[in-house]
Amino acid sequence: MNNKLYTQFVGSCSLVLFAFLGYVVKFYPVWIQPFDQVITNGVRSLYPTWNPFFLWITKFANPSTIVVLFLALLFVLIYGKRYAEAAWFSLGVIGIAGIFNPLIKLLFMRERPTLEHLVTEHSYSFPSGHSTASMVLYGTLIFFVALFIQNTYLKRGVQVLLGIWIVLIGMSRIYLGVHFPSDIVGGFSLGLGWLLLTYPYYQKQRFVWRFKNKQL
Repeated sequence: MNNKLYTQFVGSCSLVLFAFLGYVVKFYPVWIQPFDQVITNGVRSLYPTWNPFFLWITKFANPSTIVVLFLALLFVLIYGKRYAEAAWFSLGVIGIAGIFNPLIKLLFMRERPTLEHLVTEHSYSFPSGHSTASMVLYGTLIFFVALFIQNTYLKRGVQVLLGIWIVLIGMSRIYLGVHFPSDIVGGFSLGLGWLLLTYPYYQKQRFVWRFKNKQL
């Protein structure tokens, strides 16, 4: 119970952070400019040496890549009769990353940075779709690692690498000039809030599926 309350508390804080950022971006954008400027200057200090690296990294959260990875993992989960996992995974990727994020952009209508864009983007800036999608997809994988890897050290290692991967994808969007840092934090907090608030319900549904299978 304590773990459930802690998880949901952190998830709630993540959504509160998202709501706060959204409010500031919509009504008081000047407040957040110093934060955006400092982080952007730090990340862009690597320009242009790291162009190939960040152009490669960002592709792992492009819509086409997300769709391919989603379908591949969904097939693995359904083939393994992990229906609770498949349902939770689908709700996150389709519902939050695929539908909610693009729609919520229309509420804030934040224009993208005026820096040189190293990739072409046509939608609004807040929250970052790449950040939300990477947090939801690769963040879900962090939880699922335990299903496929039993060795504790290997499991933790893979989870840490996935966490670093998510952060690098967020950094790539700043480096490429298509997002403000607050867009990245907003996308991350939205995705993390979803994962942590719904994780206990996924666990409960997983238990129900296991119980039914044992009865059969």
